Amino acid sequence: MSPAAPETTAPDPVLAAERAHLRRAADCLTAMRAATAAVTDAGVDAWAAERLGAARAERLRALAADPGVPPSFGRTDTGTETFHIGRRHVRDADGTPVVIDWRAPMSRPFYRASAADPQGLVRRRRFGFSGGELTGYEDELLGQGRDGDGRLLREEIERPRSGPMRDIVATIAPDQDDIVRAPLAESICVQGAPGTGKTAVGLHRAAYLLYTHGGQLARTGVLVVGPNRAFLRYIEQVLPTLGEVDVEQTTVAELTARVPVRGTDAPEVAVLKGDARLAEVLHRALWGSIAKPADDVQVPLAGRRRRVPVERLKRYVDDLRRRGRAGADQQVLHHAAGRERLAVLVAEDARRQAEEAGGSPTDAETRRAARSPEVRAFCDAVWPARDAAELVHALLTDPALLARAARGLLDDAEQALLRRPAGPLHRAPWTDADAVLVDEVAGLLERTPGFGHVVVDEAQDLSPLQCRAVARRLAAGSLTVLGDLAQATSPWSAADWGGTLAGLGRPDAAVRPLLRGYRVPGEVLDYANRLLPLIAPGLPAATAVRRGPGSLRVRADGVLPDVVRELAARPGSIGVVCADAAVPGVAAALAGAGLPAAVLTDDGAAGPLAVVPASLAKGLEFDAVVVVDPAAIVAAEPRGLHRLYVVLTRAVSTLVVLHAGDLPEPLAE
Repeated sequence: MSPAAPETTAPDPVLAAERAHLRRAADCLTAMRAATAAVTDAGVDAWAAERLGAARAERLRALAADPGVPPSFGRTDTGTETFHIGRRHVRDADGTPVVIDWRAPMSRPFYRASAADPQGLVRRRRFGFSGGELTGYEDELLGQGRDGDGRLLREEIERPRSGPMRDIVATIAPDQDDIVRAPLAESICVQGAPGTGKTAVGLHRAAYLLYTHGGQLARTGVLVVGPNRAFLRYIEQVLPTLGEVDVEQTTVAELTARVPVRGTDAPEVAVLKGDARLAEVLHRALWGSIAKPADDVQVPLAGRRRRVPVERLKRYVDDLRRRGRAGADQQVLHHAAGRERLAVLVAEDARRQAEEAGGSPTDAETRRAARSPEVRAFCDAVWPARDAAELVHALLTDPALLARAARGLLDDAEQALLRRPAGPLHRAPWTDADAVLVDEVAGLLERTPGFGHVVVDEAQDLSPLQCRAVARRLAAGSLTVLGDLAQATSPWSAADWGGTLAGLGRPDAAVRPLLRGYRVPGEVLDYANRLLPLIAPGLPAATAVRRGPGSLRVRADGVLPDVVRELAARPGSIGVVCADAAVPGVAAALAGAGLPAAVLTDDGAAGPLAVVPASLAKGLEFDAVVVVDPAAIVAAEPRGLHRLYVVLTRAVSTLVVLHAGDLPEPLAE
């Protein structure tokens, strides 16, 4: 192994050559952008010009330069060939590769090779950068059985950050790479302890699949679902940095935003509305609104009226209703499609009568018959068109309707919890849980468009009904589920992944653990792991790949502004995390000491110094974290110890715990 080569007065020829290669790659990337921008449509037609313009704009976005991101971050040598590995493919004017995309098959040995298994490499070279400038390199002579010491890897992991999450293409570990490159058809659940990079792995898996299956996923799309808007703002630049600009990123609340949310449910009501039993209640309410035909129908067809007798009408309705009444999980016919099919069946009955009498109605005449006022009036009476919001509103305000739909599923006390006063639909006090119910009904009415691949982060906190909302967007595609059972803070959180995966429609998805903590120092992880026996008994504790003397400080006498001022003297971001109710006081204390901090909100972005409500800390990382009054965080909610575990594991370099009273018992030992 060659030592990392710092800049010295005597120029290093290897460093000089690698810098020259980086400059060449940057020039080639500029030329690729110029060539793309120069493409014209040759005046074929307006549609072709529009499509070409859109493709050109997308390609230019994918090739956009980031001045702080070098074209390549490493290199592999096989003895006969050398490949530079980077975030995207770069070629010269002749088409010769200058940089190989990290997702290409020939890049895989960069991540998977070791001295024990060189995978055809004689050397792996890693580069060190500062401000986008190449400052050093490290050679691992794998062909001679010599691994590197990992110094550059540790420096990259520990590099101070501010603003959004960065990609990890330069530091993907073999266990992470295994998940990233899993086949598109394979659905995976990543049980990732804090600092193991599960979110980054999920995003890089999306980027890998888009690269490998671009044609297929360009048609069906990729969806990333996060827990809140603050989290999405934190991760939003990862995929564009990797050249993937057309991935939809959203929250469950935005995914199900079919009604204006104005209200808030009591916790016990929200839990009940998220229960899987509500899916069957809604299914019964919808399909139970179909009536039995009471009379014949006169169908106008080809200038005459044909009578369809009530007995046949009843059979048509019963046959269609059976296809939809199989149950919420076995429905094979959507309600709106059933209504349209009923109109067609009635018109086709009239056509058969006409043909038996010697007539020959055309297809167009039969379609007009299906749309005739007589047939539409019949369908309105027997199989009325329904609105999802209207049905849910009626169910929650009409005790008799709720009792019929919930018979044998919900007891009287549960039905009473769901009921609310009657009122006009446009003034309904919709809540987030109501919106998921409306989305459930919308999915029964009509097919919900699906994606080719869906990534769901913090999935351990999804309710059964929220899982169903995500599953409806999955269609025939595959799924990457990311989460940590120890970080489960919602009231419906389960002790294992079985129920969640079943709700997401992929009960057979393999659960792949990530237990090597790359982001959190060992001292901090050991401290947080004291909570595991209480919050997730039986769940293996993560182990850290690095330790940082002085990375953990627990203080009963610390003054918050003084602690923050000391941390602010170092580079990097600072998150001051406290119970939600304490946020105004903490922000005021910092501002009064001349340390104005931005308060993180659900739709905001974390700045270099942020006051973070404990409920929004999940998924975020800061170089330094100050946890204010852990006991108050625990006392603020039923699963407070789980929330504290989340909060304690947000630090990449330094964690300071400030407490005036007693610490929670596991931390006081």
